[in-house]
This record gives sequence, C-alpha cells and structure tokens, in this order.
Amino acid sequence: MATKVLGLDDQTVADAYVYLLGRALVVRQELSDIAEPGVDYNVIKYNPVGAADFVNPNLDVAYLEAWIAVDDRAVVLLDVPKVEDRYYTAQIMNEWGEVITNINERCYPLNQHGTFAFVSPDSAAEIPEGATRVVLHSCKAKMLARVELRADPQGAVTLQRAFQLRSVGDPEIQLPAPLRSFDNHRLLGAELFDDAEGLLTSALDVSPIAAQMQAKVRAVARLAADATSRAALDDLIRTKVVPEFLTFVVTRAGKYENSWLAPLLLGNYGSDYWVRTAACLLGIWANTTQEVIYFVGTRDADGEILNGANSYILEFPAGTGPETVVDGYWSVILVDVPNYRVVPNSLDRFNFNSYSPLERDSDGSLRILVAAEPRDEIPEPNWLPSPSGKTFSLTLRLYLPQQVVADGHWFPPAPRRTA
Repeated sequence: MATKVLGLDDQTVADAYVYLLGRALVVRQELSDIAEPGVDYNVIKYNPVGAADFVNPNLDVAYLEAWIAVDDRAVVLLDVPKVEDRYYTAQIMNEWGEVITNINERCYPLNQHGTFAFVSPDSAAEIPEGATRVVLHSCKAKMLARVELRADPQGAVTLQRAFQLRSVGDPEIQLPAPLRSFDNHRLLGAELFDDAEGLLTSALDVSPIAAQMQAKVRAVARLAADATSRAALDDLIRTKVVPEFLTFVVTRAGKYENSWLAPLLLGNYGSDYWVRTAACLLGIWANTTQEVIYFVGTRDADGEILNGANSYILEFPAGTGPETVVDGYWSVILVDVPNYRVVPNSLDRFNFNSYSPLERDSDGSLRILVAAEPRDEIPEPNWLPSPSGKTFSLTLRLYLPQQVVADGHWFPPAPRRTA
C-alpha cells in the first residue's frame, strides 16, 4: 500500500495535491494570459463580442479582462461607466481564484460608477479624492468584467470600451510563480510539488485553514524530493488522487440532482478548497452565487456520459423554464471535455440565452435538442449542435438567481436520450 511506502495516509496526499493544484491552475492561467500578444499587466483586453477562445466562455456579454498589479507605493485605477437597464459587473479575483469584490450597482449602491482604486494590503499610497478604495489580497488580482449584450450588442461594446484602467506610479510587478507546463488531458503528478514553495509563497491565501494545508503540502513536497519515495508518490497521485478528484469535479462539488451539478458555494470558499480547485479546473474565475449559479451537466437521465454519438432533449414544462427563476438572464452553453471549450459547428451556434429565438410547443413547454444533427420533431432554432462521437458538457448559467435556486430547490431537467 502507498501509505506504508510514503508514511502519509492517502487522504493527506490527496488533500495536499488538490489544495496546491488550485493555485497552479490560477498561475497557469496567468502565464497563458500574459503570453498573449499585446497583453500586459494593468492593461485591459477588450474581448471581441462572440469570442469563444477561452474556457467555458459566456457568449451573452461583452467581456473585458485584465491582470492588475500593484505594490505598496503604486495604485491602479479603474474607471467604471454608468450602466443602466442591463446586467454588468467588474469581478475582481485573487490569486487563488477567490472573489475579492464585484463592482456593480448591487454591491456598491452608493457609488455605482466612477473611479475605483486598487491597492496592496500594506499600501502607503494616496488615492485620488472621490475614488473608492479596494484592498487586494496580494499584489496582483484578475479582473473579469461583463456587460450584458441584450438586443443591443453595439451599446454593450460602447460601455465595454468605457471601462478604463491605469496605474498611478510605476509598480514593481512580481513575475508569476515557476510552474511546469500541463494541460487538462494530463494533470501534473508528483512534479507539482517541485514548484510547491514558489506557488505557496507568491500569493496570500485567505482560506481560514491555509496554514495547516500548506504544512501538509510541504510535507508531501519533502516526499517528492526524496528519490526513494517519489515513484510511489507519483503512482498514488496518477492512479488514485487524480481520478478521485476528476470524479469529484463533475459529481460531488455541489448539489447533484437530475444529472446536473450545482456548486452552491462559489467565489468565496472558506475551508472548502476541493470545491475551489474544482471551480478553477471546470471554469476558472467562477463568480459568487449571489451573482450567478452554474449548473454543469456531463451525464444524461440514465447516468450515462453525454456523447455526441447520441441525441438528447432538454424539456422544460410550461412555467418551469430558467426565465422563471432569474432576475437577470439565463444561458446554456455546450463545451467539449476535458478542455471545456466550444465545439466548432456549421451554424457557429454554441449557446442559447434569454434572447434566443427559441420556439415553444403549443402548451408553452420548451424543448431543446442537443445533438450532432438536427431532428425533424424539434424546430431548427432549438437545436444546439454537439460534437459527433465525442464527449461534452453543458453549463446552464442563471444570473441574479432567485432564492429558490440559491436554496437548491430548482434544477433543470435531466438531458433525456432519444432514439
């Protein structure tokens, strides 16, 4: 048994691995972002409307994103325009994937727009008069802002471009923590722990159990550095820990009902680092459940994995659709597995939302076809193309969910396989 070889029980190894992997996933994303041409710290990237070249994209909004970098002397200022009659938020995340704040009219009713000043935890810098001070958890943060398209994409783009970011002073920017390359097809094994110290010390973790978890990580890192135990550790991680975590990601990282997983604890995770790491893998930069609740579907009504070799129906009886339980808007998107990116198709159709021209049946019910090819019994506008013969995942987003959703009492119907 691995426990006899390693001197640590399997659960300790699993917990240390999952905890550290969460930080590694954020660093991987930072490295990927900054490597893009024209992307730099404290510079906004205004994503083109409809762009789908990142993990689990939201195609219902005009996105803008940036890595914010400050030090104890420099301040970064964000100008937020006045946005009316459409959903918007500037979501600010720390370097472990936790939400620091959302800048919108709900969280900041007294200063819904204007200038926001981001500062380091120990900042001695002065901020401009009238600016709203936002203290980051470390010297870097990720901003992911969204402006709802509605039926006016150009208006959303105008508002998107009105968000402006600038630094006051010349901040000394810390390089990302060292990390070897990996992808979702093959997560790191024991080599993850070779980078442990840099990953742990490069950003403060606000989790109330960060200290004891980091002690476990360092204990496992010592095993990884020992030639006599490294092979057994790597085998344990690859054959047991990683499969267990991947199963957790799609079935146990929240409430599971009707073959859908709804993580009802997102954005701020407290002690639940397993859910935090799952969120970073499945759809990094998950927002708080006050802003949005995600339903992730990877299996059908019979518990079988969703596959483009089959056809599925999502049927919402009249009066039960997602539009009945949101104060914002809803959308459903199809992505591949395990990369969680949209699947190219002849229609360039990747999602449906509150404004899609979906056709309802005569009794008011809504049927959505998820299949590689259309079917005569379902209207073509209700067809969401799937990848032929390949596995995929569905994500249903409810923005500004009503309490019935937050309480876990509303779930979408299970995808039903058709003949």
